[in-house]
Amino acid sequence: MLGIGIGGTAEKAMVMAKESIDPIDIQDVIARGPHDWIEELRVELHEKVNALDIGAQGLGGLATVLDVKIMAATTHAASKPIATIPNCAATRHAHFTLDGSGAAKLEAPPLDAWPKITWQPNTETSKRVDLNTLTPEEVASWKPGQTLLLSGKMLTGRDAAHKRIADMLAKGEKLPVDFTNRVIYYVGPVDPVRESRRSRTPDHGHAHGQVHRNDARANRPDFDDRQGERGPVAIEAIKNHKAAYLMAVGSVAYLVSKAVREAKVLAFEDLGIEAIYEFDVQDMPVTVAVDSSGTSVHKMGPAEW
Repeated sequence: MLGIGIGGTAEKAMVMAKESIDPIDIQDVIARGPHDWIEELRVELHEKVNALDIGAQGLGGLATVLDVKIMAATTHAASKPIATIPNCAATRHAHFTLDGSGAAKLEAPPLDAWPKITWQPNTETSKRVDLNTLTPEEVASWKPGQTLLLSGKMLTGRDAAHKRIADMLAKGEKLPVDFTNRVIYYVGPVDPVRESRRSRTPDHGHAHGQVHRNDARANRPDFDDRQGERGPVAIEAIKNHKAAYLMAVGSVAYLVSKAVREAKVLAFEDLGIEAIYEFDVQDMPVTVAVDSSGTSVHKMGPAEW
């Protein structure tokens, strides 16, 4: 979603950009035809942004933006401030009125507001990988864009853990975990939801209620702190060390968490969700984003489109 504010003061333009994010209706506008200049501009920007072929997660595709929203206000002729707000498709908005009357009460949406989603591993299109016996030869066999089903034990580590590891290495200190031939999942697990809210987000006894970051690393030596697309330095390190970079499915943390059968803290417990955990997973779906030769789907995808 793309929100745009035009006119007013600079502050007003930014507020309008945020306030413009309404339910998606661009296809209705296109079907009936624009009624005014704002709708004409919405349709034009919608077409031009999607023509960039950026696609979901930068992998290329026909849909980059789902809708473009615009609000406008009168402004001085000598200036026309324009503010832009990109909004994730996984919109998380809570609407309330702040009037001082007491504590806000936000009703939870009913579960039937979401579609029933079921998923079964497809071994015809995806390759099963045993993390407990992972070898450099196995990693070298993976191809860009290939889908894998990971089973076995993997480590977790986020920014705080990466920084502490980097500091320990700089001091020549022994690391608390052996990372040799291990998969590192850049993730911040949260506690599962139990009886008090089971009717809203049941965890069905899984080790973690949600798995929040969306990338996995195999045999990574560089502990690059960024998520998402790998930069040139990280890709060069992956190539030099014959490692690989894997992407987990984004924006569906609860569903990904169903692959986690067991979890325990191995190191840095004081870091909370950023501690190093060991996950025991079963058929966790991932995509090979950068293979051991340094080929990235973030470069291949847009080029193919």
